[in-house]
Amino acid sequence: MSFDLRELYQEVILDHNKRPRNRGKIENPTGQAEGHNPLCGDNVTVYIHTSDGKVESISFEGNGCAISTASASMMTEAVKGKTLKEAENVFREFQQMVTATGEVEEHPDLGDLEVLAGVREYPVRIKCATLPWHTLHAAMQGDQNKVSTE
Repeated sequence: MSFDLRELYQEVILDHNKRPRNRGKIENPTGQAEGHNPLCGDNVTVYIHTSDGKVESISFEGNGCAISTASASMMTEAVKGKTLKEAENVFREFQQMVTATGEVEEHPDLGDLEVLAGVREYPVRIKCATLPWHTLHAAMQGDQNKVSTE
């Protein structure tokens, strides 16, 4: 990762950690799920409200490391207003981006989320970044089992 990208990565993570977007419980969620990362103690609950196959509103609650909180905040911004199919595609592309091995591909459809590709340099942090996403996936699927990164 270049110095400029590393600096951007740090700035975006710090911003979303200090000022998380869409934090708190939305009223009347149509889906919700809880997730836990036992390795570093991250806990997250994702709430979604869908209507006509579209994510009308989304939020999260919980506590965790800066990467987990930033990832949850950025995730809510990325999928709000998308159809469930589009949100599922963003989930899959994000998952691929942070877990792929080899040369880093560009993911222009992910927008600002692309800065989180930097977690690939810190394998133990991949679970921190993906926990909110797996929890979102469970909420969209109506899965009531607690999501775990283990």
